[in-house]
Amino acid sequence: MSKRANFAHPILDVIADRWSPYGYDPRPVPTTDLKSLFEAARWSASAFNEQPWRYLVATCDDEKNFSALLSCLVDANQGWAQHASALVMTVASLNYDLNGEPNGTALHDIGLAAATLTTEATSRGLMVHQMAGILPDQARELFGIPVGFEAVTALAIGFAADPTTLPDELRETDTAPRQRRPLAETVFTGAWGQAADLVR
Repeated sequence: MSKRANFAHPILDVIADRWSPYGYDPRPVPTTDLKSLFEAARWSASAFNEQPWRYLVATCDDEKNFSALLSCLVDANQGWAQHASALVMTVASLNYDLNGEPNGTALHDIGLAAATLTTEATSRGLMVHQMAGILPDQARELFGIPVGFEAVTALAIGFAADPTTLPDELRETDTAPRQRRPLAETVFTGAWGQAADLVR
């Protein structure tokens, strides 16, 4: 199923085609593809090349670890994410290796790495749904996340399900048109809220 963005200015196909389904087909994602997603993330930019991202990953054929990772999501996310081919927990290193000081851009950098991973996934016909609804303390306890690191988000990875196979609520969400705020309400010049001429 395609939910291509209705863009106002030309953008790359891989960006226009990216969206976040709730419905997943149970097909497993090839290991070679998963390796390439993490390789793409590895080459993301970061402040001082600190690479503050770490990942906990489990595929659906690894029932023990998949169930454990699934239990680190809030209930609403567990309901649909259980059908994904793989689950990933993003974990940020909160301090610079270089001097031990707090890394103020760690969350930015881990988000950029997740975006890079997602772009690679989209180019391979895979879908990624990023989630803020996680249980960081549960993840720390179950997986032994050390002090100085923090679970940030989770990712469901796999193939989008045929919407006709989904329950009503998920089908309605997955088939709804994609919406974005106009650039004039986002890109400012001179003063807050004053649309930049280039996006008028």
